[in-house]
Amino acid sequence: MSQTPAIPKKTRFLQLLAIKLLGRPLQLGTNNPVETTAMTLCSEKQGETWNAPEHVTFLIPLVGPDMVQDWSVVERLLNTTLSSFATQTNHNWRAVVCCQVAPDLPDDARVSYLQFDRDVVGNDKWSKLSELYKHLAGSAKGAGLCMTFDADDIAHPELVETLLTNPTGSLMTHGIVHDVQRDRLAQASPQTLFQPGAKAFWKLCGSCAALPYDANQDTFALQMKFMSHLCQHEHRMVPYLAALGGHSLKKQKQSLVLYLLNHGENFGARRGRVNFKTRFVDRFEIMDETKLKVIRSHFNLAK
Repeated sequence: MSQTPAIPKKTRFLQLLAIKLLGRPLQLGTNNPVETTAMTLCSEKQGETWNAPEHVTFLIPLVGPDMVQDWSVVERLLNTTLSSFATQTNHNWRAVVCCQVAPDLPDDARVSYLQFDRDVVGNDKWSKLSELYKHLAGSAKGAGLCMTFDADDIAHPELVETLLTNPTGSLMTHGIVHDVQRDRLAQASPQTLFQPGAKAFWKLCGSCAALPYDANQDTFALQMKFMSHLCQHEHRMVPYLAALGGHSLKKQKQSLVLYLLNHGENFGARRGRVNFKTRFVDRFEIMDETKLKVIRSHFNLAK
């Protein structure tokens, strides 16, 4: 199963303009399942409000041992990710890890394992995401937020607390990129006139958005269908598709997620898509020692 191709920029531009001016997307006769589902969701939820979320569910697709060089590195990185959840200031979270083989998981009732048995040719990340959303659809209770989280990213201690203040969901515009090999940190943020070439965090990292759901609403099945389609697209499509579905994601300017780069088992390295991120670190490296000290403390990075 391969990742769904990006939606043409012209289509995105027209739809976002329509949403801004008309308050709704245009009916362009698309055959794209995610666009069709998103527009249906937007239409059916007109006038409805999202209830306050009670918890955050992190959905983690974990690469299988047959696709990596060193499984122990993968398990160590996953443990770092899960440890960052355990130190959250708000404990109302859970995490589901999907893989062919059960990794070494902490003794924490909030962390569970989802067996993946499908035989997939090529990269199986999107198939695992599909299974994770099916699992969520069958286990969700009440109102919550779900966030796809890569097994090698690290959460700021206030991530869950901050996410739960936004019932309509959140988009990470700011974040930290850590080049592990060179131990260098860079700030990701949207491009401005004063920072040409900068990139919003959601363009660099898949752990970038929390979306709402409510199992008590009549539109719950449609909500889950939309998210199961959305997760098949690259993370750069999330802001557009979320807007198409009527989600008002709050832009998070606090750096609440850290993306680990060049640690030896990056998913992007298997697709040859790491070099431009290394160059990004070169260009936007954080040099202020006070800021670096705070970041290392928040994300528990040894110096």
